[in-house]
Amino acid sequence: MSPRIVTLPGDGIGPEILAPATEILSGLVPGIEFEEHLFGGASIDAHGTALTDEVIAACKSADAVLLAAVGGPKWDTTDPGKPRPEQGLLGLRKELGLYANLRPVKPIPALYDSSPLRRDVIDGTDLLVVRELTGGIYFGDKTRTETTASDLCAYSTEEIERIVRAAFQAARTKMTAVDKANVLETSRLWRETVVRVHDSEFPDVPLEHLLVDNAAMQLVSNPTSFDVIVTENLFGDILSDEAAMLTGSIGMLPSASLGTDGAPGLFEPVHGSAPDIAGQGAANPLAMFLSAALMLRHGLNLENEAAALESAVDRALANGLRTRDLGGSAGTAEATAAVRAALNV
Repeated sequence: MSPRIVTLPGDGIGPEILAPATEILSGLVPGIEFEEHLFGGASIDAHGTALTDEVIAACKSADAVLLAAVGGPKWDTTDPGKPRPEQGLLGLRKELGLYANLRPVKPIPALYDSSPLRRDVIDGTDLLVVRELTGGIYFGDKTRTETTASDLCAYSTEEIERIVRAAFQAARTKMTAVDKANVLETSRLWRETVVRVHDSEFPDVPLEHLLVDNAAMQLVSNPTSFDVIVTENLFGDILSDEAAMLTGSIGMLPSASLGTDGAPGLFEPVHGSAPDIAGQGAANPLAMFLSAALMLRHGLNLENEAAALESAVDRALANGLRTRDLGGSAGTAEATAAVRAALNV
């Protein structure tokens, strides 16, 4: 049976980078089917909400969901009563039960000189940030008056246990649990739960604990010391974007959001919608391609096709491909052509 993918182009450069990704996927996976829906700001303009019931139903029945980008200044507001594009993303994660966000960070040797860090600092970096995605401060109760505001950060042991297990299962050499246990009660529960799961289920995996501020410093001073990082929603959001710069550009980082067995995963590049370059054909599509590779691997169990696409991106860069964010002049079409040539599709 041919896999069916729901595609969500979203806003800004989203449609420009998603279209070539689906073309490449069609060449890699004969018979693959795509079903496109409005999402984010585009959905707000059309339907008054960032995520409709129709899109939720379509995503739940798909084999995987491929998202490009959401948001932009057009929809920015501080009015809590008005819809925001990001509400669609949070809502979709919740509806699909996508509690584990995986962000692999492995600088490509051809791009070492594009990183703001020295070559000798990033050489050999190969880490994975595992971020809890459906709990914490983003989903806690919120209050607002004219002079005060609050956001509740709450976690249950069940929420912590499932993300920690996913991280331990991905670990190869060690796991680093990041928290703020010297200040936050939620972090103390996180640390206690991590230790309990480690001691009872994964005692052979080396475990270390880092406070989030120290982890942020270590990511840029000693990134090769990390294997798998597991942390809560807010910390994971910040640290994974910081880690993206090890690759030289946030335009190079893919992500996968996974839930329980059988639930469709959500795959998306980490970068934003870049409205300042939308419509110019200048967007870097490589993170979108790498997100499609993660979809092939984790969403469709097509390891060979995933590896082939990742290798094609590596070869295109090794052959000199550089988009504007990487210090070159190649646009979306040129980058796509280079990857397709390396992939021979």
